[in-house]
Amino acid sequence: MLINALLQALREIRRNLMRSMLTAIGIVIGIASVIAMVNIGKGASESITKSITKLGSNTLYILPSQEHGPGTQSAVSKPFKMRDVELIKESIFALQAVSPAESATLTALYKDKNYQTNIRGVDNDYFTIQNWELTSGRKFTNSEIRTGLNTCIIGKTVVDTLFGQNENPVGKKIRVQKFTCEVAGVLETKGANTFGRDQDDIILVPLKLFQRRISGNDNIHLIMASVKENIPLEEATVQIQQLIRERRHLKPEDEENFSVRNMSSLVDTISQITNMLTIMLGAVAAISLVVGGIGIMNIMLVSVTERTREIGIRMAVGAMAQDIMIQFLIEAVVLSGLGGIIGVIVGIAITVGVSVGMDITLIIDPSITIIALMFSMLIGIVFGIVPARKASNMNPIDALRYE
Repeated sequence: MLINALLQALREIRRNLMRSMLTAIGIVIGIASVIAMVNIGKGASESITKSITKLGSNTLYILPSQEHGPGTQSAVSKPFKMRDVELIKESIFALQAVSPAESATLTALYKDKNYQTNIRGVDNDYFTIQNWELTSGRKFTNSEIRTGLNTCIIGKTVVDTLFGQNENPVGKKIRVQKFTCEVAGVLETKGANTFGRDQDDIILVPLKLFQRRISGNDNIHLIMASVKENIPLEEATVQIQQLIRERRHLKPEDEENFSVRNMSSLVDTISQITNMLTIMLGAVAAISLVVGGIGIMNIMLVSVTERTREIGIRMAVGAMAQDIMIQFLIEAVVLSGLGGIIGVIVGIAITVGVSVGMDITLIIDPSITIIALMFSMLIGIVFGIVPARKASNMNPIDALRYE
């Protein structure tokens, strides 16, 4: 019975092939949109997570203020001093490397070329924390770190802008605002980070030099630290918080006037946002499935009207109302199912194309594919009931008289 009904449905679809194809387009678009939106959203979320992880999933950022929201702080910011950095290095066993970091945007000059870039005062632990190697030259010497001699290490973007492709910058002197520094090394190329910032657009100088010639004070507004392998970030965070609370003479009931952050919280926040956007986009795309279902209902009603005489003949030779209803339901399900299969193929093709074109992680979630295909079948059943009931409720005599 069901096999005969299925074969009959395929014959009817083939007989009106163009009309059936146009009807199924709504389902194809809906299924393809849902699959593409969900898979691309998951791929983008995975790519962002991987990019942020590369910035340092084991990196802690210690700030001298506790922010509660945009533009608000719990207390007047009390900058760190070099003694705070030294105590963190000496006292926290969980940390692999600790480096202060002070930044400013200044103009660098070499001969007749000038370029505005980011100047950052650090020590050698900064390279370990950032997992940053040099392509040429050397890191800062201990004496340069200790005394703040006029040396610097520059990024690839600065090299290309000030020196060009063929000139070796190591050993050359560039001028930054009011002082001149000798280029000791060139950083390896890192490219843009997750937020689109060019990581190679930077000049590193010893912190002492930065404080003496740029900031004019010994304040430190950021301490970066990398946690050793197999040690939880939370454990290192608690140790740092206890140390700084002691340094700042905070009582147990006092609110912290500093903060210790890591990339994990940022990853969680971005994942929540991208997942929410993926669900919203998938829901919007699913609306087109309803439109496709209405199209199927419409064309099945037309089909019932066109085949009224056929229905009357089948009833006259013994077909039951239930048989007629099942026949038209199966036709609607087959039509929506074929649209769903084509939609799955198109959706996967779009996912692959966008992933390659936008250079994001390719993810094809089999669960959403199966759910979308089953939903397309459900659409056929839901929107095929009305035409099927209309066909099954026909009076055989009236149907036979229909012209």
